[in-house]
Amino acid sequence: MMSFCRAVSVVPAPCAAGRDLARIVQINEEIKAIVALAFKINIMALNAIFLAKRAGSTALGFSVLSNELRVFSQDLKSAMAGLSGLIHQAVADVSVLLQDQRLVRLLEAAEMHSGGNERVREALRARQEKMQNHGAALARQRRQLQLVLANVAQLVELGGVLAKSAKIEAAYGQSFAPALAQVSGEFDGVVEAIRHSLGLLHKSEFFAQR
Repeated sequence: MMSFCRAVSVVPAPCAAGRDLARIVQINEEIKAIVALAFKINIMALNAIFLAKRAGSTALGFSVLSNELRVFSQDLKSAMAGLSGLIHQAVADVSVLLQDQRLVRLLEAAEMHSGGNERVREALRARQEKMQNHGAALARQRRQLQLVLANVAQLVELGGVLAKSAKIEAAYGQSFAPALAQVSGEFDGVVEAIRHSLGLLHKSEFFAQR
C-alpha cells in the first residue's frame, strides 16, 4: 500500500494539516504578544495624556496624539480579537481535515482488503469528497486571515505615524520636553515591536501558497 502522504490527493497539501496545527499555535502566540503590546500602549497613552496636561498648552499637540495612540491601541486590540476568532476556527477546520485523512486511510485499507467492495468504495468516495470540501474551507479561512492581517498592517502603520508625530510634538514641551521625548520614544519602540510580531505572522508557513 502506498504511504498515506502519497495516497491522498484530494486536498492541495495532503499531509500539511498536522504541521498546520503547530503553525497555528505559533500564530496564536504572536497574537497574544501583540495584544499585550496594545495594552501597554493604552497604559502609556493614559500616562502621556496626564503628563501633557501637566505641561499645559505647550503640549496640546502631544496630548492629542497620545489620545489618538490610545484609540489606536483599542482598535488594534479589537482587530486582534477578530484575528484570534478566525484562528480558533482554523484549528477546528484543521482538526476536521485530520479526521478526514485518518478515515480515508482506514477506508482505503478496507477497500483493498475487501477486494473492491462497492459499499466500501462508495464510503471512501463520500469521505474523500468531504475531505475535499473541508480542504477548500480551510483554504478560504487562510485567505480571510491574510485579509485581516493586511488590514492590521495598515492600522499598525498608522500607529507608527502617530508615534513619530508624538516625537516631533515632544520638542515643543519646553521644560517637559525631555520627559515627553522619553515617552514618545517608548511609543515608537512598542509600535516597532508590534510591527516585528506582525511580520512574523505574515511569514508563517501557514499562509504559504497551497
